[in-house]
Amino acid sequence: MKIAITTSGNSLDSALDQRFGRAASFLIYDQEQQSFTVIDNKQNLSAAQGAGIQAAETIAGQGVEVLLTGHCGPKAFRVLQAAGIKVYNTAAKTVQEALDLFRQNKLKEAETADVEGHWS
Repeated sequence: MKIAITTSGNSLDSALDQRFGRAASFLIYDQEQQSFTVIDNKQNLSAAQGAGIQAAETIAGQGVEVLLTGHCGPKAFRVLQAAGIKVYNTAAKTVQEALDLFRQNKLKEAETADVEGHWS
């Protein structure tokens, strides 16, 4: 299973980015391979609109099944749902902490967006 985690860095020790659509990067963790890649999301950092939708399409294209993030807006949430990606909101400080909480079943799957659109 592939897990996308919003981050402002490029390692498991990097800070978790609380924003989804405007996160600096996505760390894509492959549980089977126990490895990861980082995908840049800079094109969405200053987008006037549509950042969440574009970000959702980006991670869906990576074959991601789960997203760990701080917050996710309504438009992005709908695209993620349509792609079959489960969203888990977390207040974890780092990518590794979020991953550990998920593995320990300590995160609850989101049923809806938790912020309004254009949240930053």
